Amino acid sequence: MNSTIVRSALFVPASRPERIAKALASCADRVIVDLEDAVEETAKEQARDNLRDFLTNNPLANVLVRVNAPGHWAHEADLALCKRFAGVSGILLPKAETAEQIQLAHATGKPVWPIIESARGLVALPSLVNCPGVERLSFGSLDLGLDLNLRTASEAAEQVLAHARYAVLLHSRAGGLAPPLDGVYPAIQDVDGLHRHVQFARDMGFGGALCIHPNQVDVIHRALKPSASELDWARRVVAGAESGAGVFTLDGQMVDAPVILRARAILQVAGQAD
Repeated sequence: MNSTIVRSALFVPASRPERIAKALASCADRVIVDLEDAVEETAKEQARDNLRDFLTNNPLANVLVRVNAPGHWAHEADLALCKRFAGVSGILLPKAETAEQIQLAHATGKPVWPIIESARGLVALPSLVNCPGVERLSFGSLDLGLDLNLRTASEAAEQVLAHARYAVLLHSRAGGLAPPLDGVYPAIQDVDGLHRHVQFARDMGFGGALCIHPNQVDVIHRALKPSASELDWARRVVAGAESGAGVFTLDGQMVDAPVILRARAILQVAGQAD
């Protein structure tokens, strides 16, 4: 399994090129230059030109790119641009629904992060995760809700989306992919809501979340950070394991291989693994 830790991936519109460097200077683990939803139809070509100019003038920069969806008139030109530049480290593929779409994106030589945001994408998950070049999945809850005709923010909608997250998580794990990223939280000023949202996704097994504003990055990181008591427990478990005991008791609970792996994972998320 690809175990690269990505907690936050920050979108920045290619139509606002002056923001790309600012996004890269943020604490986000990844920056995604967006050619799709954040760019008006009439500005697509200019946005692509902006990204080309930025990559040409900043050869050491490293960004992901969300291209326009398969079937969109700009899709192939977006992929061609990504193929040209080493500074593009991966492609976010919106509306991912078929293996052929992923194969075309991966023909650029870049890793692909399919965005699961439609009913067809959910149904196709078993084939998508096994495509060469797929590194991790991300979850497009807003578009999926629209596709499924869910009533936004209702309890029923949240239940359906939780089931969809489970499918994304399950197939990510079965396909040996890196932990998936949850979708964006659109209420930029709602810090508490974002914190709860990310903790919910964390508890489901997601590795992090996409975001749309630099101020959301720190909130995401704090929501994912293990608590002091979790870190203390993990350190003591690992210390016990390193003493040579394969199975031992800690705080009245049996500790064996799966528990030790869990403890090491907690330390890894906190940046305290060996």
